[in-house]
Amino acid sequence: MIKALALIIGYLLGSINASIIFSKLKGDDIRRHGSGNAGATNTLRTYGKGVAAGVTLFDVLKGIAAVLVARYILKDDMAVLLSGLGAVLGHNFPLYFGFKGGKGILTSFAVILMISPYAALCALAVAIIIMATTRYVSLGSVIAAVVVPVASLFFNKGDVPTIILMTVLGLLAIFRHRGNIKRLLNGTERKLGEKKE
Repeated sequence: MIKALALIIGYLLGSINASIIFSKLKGDDIRRHGSGNAGATNTLRTYGKGVAAGVTLFDVLKGIAAVLVARYILKDDMAVLLSGLGAVLGHNFPLYFGFKGGKGILTSFAVILMISPYAALCALAVAIIIMATTRYVSLGSVIAAVVVPVASLFFNKGDVPTIILMTVLGLLAIFRHRGNIKRLLNGTERKLGEKKE
């Protein structure tokens, strides 16, 4: 019962999508612009740095909140993992917004940071290096998604449930970026800061 409750709480928290809410307040919908993704990168390209910073902060905080609720209120180790997973699923498939959300990278990072901080920091370092050298946010995200379960095997040795969660989050991130991967392969993916033609 506690585990199911944790998954539901995490999912409901994750379903609160800041980029969609902000765009709705403007009488708009972020999902009609750019990549159609309800996340921080598309928000940056559509509404600018200020709004994107707010969305980034919120996406991270809701992942942290999901883990903290399970850790300190439900007080169950498996509930912590399930609440974190629920937050990412909620961001990707939000209940309140027709199940069409973002790709969950920031929320995933927050959840991983709270559960396996060293794996999260390894993935972040790799993502920053890739993004800085190529200016492809999607490439950095995808490679970081590969790094997470590999790093978890090292830092969470013997903790099978955590390793499974890290693997699921990594695979989900890669799946959500399948369109970006296709564009990267055919050379049509937009770089960060690149003007749309």
